[in-house]
Amino acid sequence: MEVVDWKATLTRKDPHKALTSGFHRSHGRNAFGRITTRHKGGGAKRLWREIDFYYDKVGIPGRVESLEYDPNRTSFIALLGYQDGEKRYVLAPRGMKVGDTVVTAENASVEIGNRLPLKNIPIGTIVYNIEIESGRGAQMARSAGSGAIIIAQEGGYTNIQLPSKEVRMVRSGNWASIGTLSNPEHSLMTIGKAGRARHMGIRPTVRGTAMNPVDHPHGGGEGRTLTGRRRGPATPWGKPARGVKTRNRRKKSNVFIVSRRRK
Repeated sequence: MEVVDWKATLTRKDPHKALTSGFHRSHGRNAFGRITTRHKGGGAKRLWREIDFYYDKVGIPGRVESLEYDPNRTSFIALLGYQDGEKRYVLAPRGMKVGDTVVTAENASVEIGNRLPLKNIPIGTIVYNIEIESGRGAQMARSAGSGAIIIAQEGGYTNIQLPSKEVRMVRSGNWASIGTLSNPEHSLMTIGKAGRARHMGIRPTVRGTAMNPVDHPHGGGEGRTLTGRRRGPATPWGKPARGVKTRNRRKKSNVFIVSRRRK
């Protein structure tokens, strides 16, 4: 089992009570109570932290009061105390320290944690918390260690290379934050034992080849067989799996994809 040693980096304090609440996790079920995502359920109780993805405190500097752990996401979070007295949680970029000052402004300097429109960010800069549509808040590059690279500015659009290596056009008036997100070692973590997975809310997964033919397309056979059939690997419901494109060909946002992600 491998863990991330974050105790030396984060602040030893309780979460800011005004920005926390209890919440009910769906455990992979939809509004009708039917399982739509398998292998989810149980897990340790979590306290919800209200994260600011809109960054509407434009022009008001905020001081980093603490760096904290959030069980609901992979990156760390920072508690900002703004000059008008309000406090908010935001995603913490790599290199941010307690006492730093960040600001959201049109003419903000290109420094870690600051937020400004894409048109004002130089080419080659790494950004996170990118808006897809203006006013809808940060939606892209929000997981631990992730960051997107600005590679071109042209015709009112900014070309961004996402962590998946997909190149996408985003309107230049949309906002983004400077830097890469914290906790980059998250992808190197090894769960190590079944009990830890259950604490994380991950239920057991049974291999299809270990099932009977009536239960899974991979099941059956006198001995160990290759995964899949003549047509290739399949889901429990017989649909193609592993490497098959699942994106809707008629999705409206397809026109903004310059280069597809690696297969």
